[in-house]
Amino acid sequence: MASSVSSVHSCSLYRRHASSTFTHTMQQRRLPFYQVASVRVQPAALSSSSVQGFGSPVAIEKKESSDLFAVRHLTGHVTKAEGLRFAVVVARFNEIVTRPLLEGALDTFKKYSVKEEDVDVVWVPGCFEISVVAQQLGKSGKYNAILCIGAVIRGDTTHYDVVADSASSGVLSAGLNSDVPCIFGVLTCDNMEQALDRAGGKAGNKGSETALTAIEMASLVEHHLQ
Repeated sequence: MASSVSSVHSCSLYRRHASSTFTHTMQQRRLPFYQVASVRVQPAALSSSSVQGFGSPVAIEKKESSDLFAVRHLTGHVTKAEGLRFAVVVARFNEIVTRPLLEGALDTFKKYSVKEEDVDVVWVPGCFEISVVAQQLGKSGKYNAILCIGAVIRGDTTHYDVVADSASSGVLSAGLNSDVPCIFGVLTCDNMEQALDRAGGKAGNKGSETALTAIEMASLVEHHLQ
């Protein structure tokens, strides 16, 4: 009986000793929670650059620039005006302003190799009527672009706002409905001095600028968008 008790006591001491030794060993081997093994990912077709993650360098993927698709840039050219046809719709109201604008546009067409026979000029009573004629000309299929030239000068009533808004929205609608670029060349000025300054005066000639815009848009549509 004594022998049995001694054996049990010895086994108990052995288990306590083994458990204590195991616990001490594991505490020595235990890694802090913030230590993370290094990871590297390097696909063959991709370059890698290191960034810091949890205190370890990790390789990340970067697309080579040579693998990017080429981006096409489409633009019209004022040097490619040969064979393009234009119509100019001019408002007769405020002709002291609109005629110099027309002359500036025609001079620019000539400088950029647009033949005189490829330009038609259509006069209308005022700016309110420009868009109606511009749309009909666009739908005719004869022209690559339509210039819309006019001058609206602010007065003492709200008539200015009505005409200016109608002219701008009307020219836009004419281009959308006819699928032909309709270029807005209607001056909207506070007084006659401002208008004359923009019709060949110290602010340049907006008719000339309108013609350049028409050439570029006609070239863009003709050579790239059809």
